Amino acid sequence: MTSLQVAGFSASILIGVSLGLIGGGGSILTLPVLVYLLGFNPVISTAYSLFVVGTTSLVGSVNYMRHQQVNYKAALLFSIPSFLAVFLTRKYLIPNIPDPVFSTASFALSKNVAIMIFFALVMLAASISMIRDKKTPDKQLAGPLNFNLPVIALDGVLVGLLTGIVGAGGGFLIIPALVLLVRLPMKMAVGTSLLIIATNTLIGFWGGTANMAIDWPFLLKFTAMSVLGILLGTYLSQFIPGQKLKKAFGWFVLVMGIYIISREVFL
Repeated sequence: MTSLQVAGFSASILIGVSLGLIGGGGSILTLPVLVYLLGFNPVISTAYSLFVVGTTSLVGSVNYMRHQQVNYKAALLFSIPSFLAVFLTRKYLIPNIPDPVFSTASFALSKNVAIMIFFALVMLAASISMIRDKKTPDKQLAGPLNFNLPVIALDGVLVGLLTGIVGAGGGFLIIPALVLLVRLPMKMAVGTSLLIIATNTLIGFWGGTANMAIDWPFLLKFTAMSVLGILLGTYLSQFIPGQKLKKAFGWFVLVMGIYIISREVFL
C-alpha cells in the first residue's frame, strides 16, 4: 500500500468522525480524497462517495433513532422530492453531460475538470455556511412544528440535485432548513438530516451505477473505515462541543475548495 493510499484510508476515518461530531461536513471531503489521494476519476468517485456517505450516515442515524431524535415526518417530506432529484440526476443528467463540456479553438473544459470545479464551488459555499453559522437556541424556535410543503420540496430538490452531481450529502443545506423552516430542535435536525442524507445518497448510488464497474472490495473497505469514524465521532461528541469544531472545519473546507480550483485551473 502506497503512502497516498494510507493517507486516503486514514482520511476516510476522519470523514466519519466529522459526521459523528458535527452532523455533516465530512462527506464533502470524500470526493477529493477519492480523486487526489486514491486516484479515481471524478465520475466514478461521485458514485463511490454516494455509497460511502449513505452507509456512514445510515449507521450514524441509528443512534439518533434510539434516542428518539429523528422526526420521520420531516424526513419523509424532505426525502421524496430530494431522492427523486438525486435519482434523475444520476440516471440521466450525469451520463449525458458532454465531454468536453465547453470548447473553443484553443481551450477545452473536460467533464472531469468541470465536475471538480463545480464541487469546489460547493465546498466554498459549505465552508462559508459553517464559518458563519451561529447556533440558534432551541427556545428561540419554540412553537409548533411548521411543515411548509412547497419550501421543503424546493429545498429537497436543490439538495438532491447537488447530491447527485457531486456525491456530497448536503447536510449544510438540510440542517438549517430543518431548524429554521420546520422548527426542529438542533439535535433532532442533525439526526433527521443523517437519515435524509442516507436515503438520498444510497438511492442515488443504486440509480446511477448500472453501467459502472464497481470495485466492491475497495469500496467496502473504505466505507467500513468511515463507519468506524462515525462511531468514534458519535462517542467523542459527548465530550467535544461540535459547534466550535464546525467553524474550524469550515476554514479547512474553505482552504480545500481554493486548492481544488487552483489545481484544476492552473495545473
